[in-house]
Amino acid sequence: MGVREKLREDYEALFRKQWPVWAGGLLIGIINVFLFLFSQPWTTLDGALNWGDWVLGRIGIVRTEALSPLLRSGSVINFGLLFGAMASALLAGEFGIRVGPRRELVKGLIGGLLLGTGAALARGCNIGGFFSATSALAASGLAMGVGLAAGAFLGTRYLLWEVEHLAPAMAPVAGSAGPLAPGRTLQPYLGAAVLFGIILWAFLYGHLGYADRALILFFGLLLGIVCQRSRVCFVQAFREPFLTGDSRHTRAMLLGLLVSLVGFALVKTAIFEKAEEFVRPTFWVGSLLGGLIFGVGMVLAGGCGGGAIWRAGEGHVKLWVALTGYIFSASLVRDWLLRSGFQERLGTAVFLPEVLGWRGSFALLLGVLLLWYLVTAWNEATRKLATL
Repeated sequence: MGVREKLREDYEALFRKQWPVWAGGLLIGIINVFLFLFSQPWTTLDGALNWGDWVLGRIGIVRTEALSPLLRSGSVINFGLLFGAMASALLAGEFGIRVGPRRELVKGLIGGLLLGTGAALARGCNIGGFFSATSALAASGLAMGVGLAAGAFLGTRYLLWEVEHLAPAMAPVAGSAGPLAPGRTLQPYLGAAVLFGIILWAFLYGHLGYADRALILFFGLLLGIVCQRSRVCFVQAFREPFLTGDSRHTRAMLLGLLVSLVGFALVKTAIFEKAEEFVRPTFWVGSLLGGLIFGVGMVLAGGCGGGAIWRAGEGHVKLWVALTGYIFSASLVRDWLLRSGFQERLGTAVFLPEVLGWRGSFALLLGVLLLWYLVTAWNEATRKLATL
């Protein structure tokens, strides 16, 4: 086999074949540990708030003075996630402007508004408020997980009601399109151009003295590629056990959470100043209520905090709408919480090792993960919780 054929084979494996879902969960867990070690854990809310505050603050709707989205680290990682997924989709020939039925666009907007509201209350999306917070040994992460599960259940029940009472869906909006045929388009070349543009962007950060932003952009790029190629989905992780019983995405999420939990613990025990980092004062009201609202929203929108961004990068208009709702509602609700003083009543910061000790905290969290895995495996075999 020549060099050219070998390169083609590797390209096919990376961008023509879908990666296993479990691989996506594993890689997300590993990347999240490196993000925490270098800067802060993965969360989409920080960037979404920055985008919303930057726009709404300029016209006087919110009082927050936002840093430029090109400099805010949370915003930079969201840019990397968005354009990384776009580059990956183009390289795979899977990019396409998909509009869909009008009803879905409305659901995307409502879902996005709920995403922003829930994330503002929990001070984190499903990634930051649940995945990363649980990894950081914060009790708020467990509370949000319970809220997300309850919200996903309610959202799933609504979807079933909609199918029974509102089908068929409204006609698609004129001009909707699916992915273009990969063999007859310039998509792979455009994907290479987007990828090259991101690399140049990172070099520009380094040239201007923002080397940390360059690395954060690179992490976002990796997350975008991993999510797009593996299609790992937190919405399916919470929704499918109640819908079809499929637990592939749940197992992938639990695998990533296990890796992230172990990695975070090692970082926190080795670096003293990071010991209580990312432990938010939202236990239990803010996390539970925020998770409930966010859980309903992500089912309606068809994407969570991260999913809305990387699916928007694939060309899904519904997720563009959802992302817009997420950004502006998060900014508005957070501004109201600050103005009203209600944010201070959302809960307290509970670092589990201070309550249970390190061994007790690990035993609790590993027990929760094991129980979660066993329940989903039982449900997949028996379909006792599934409705389809």
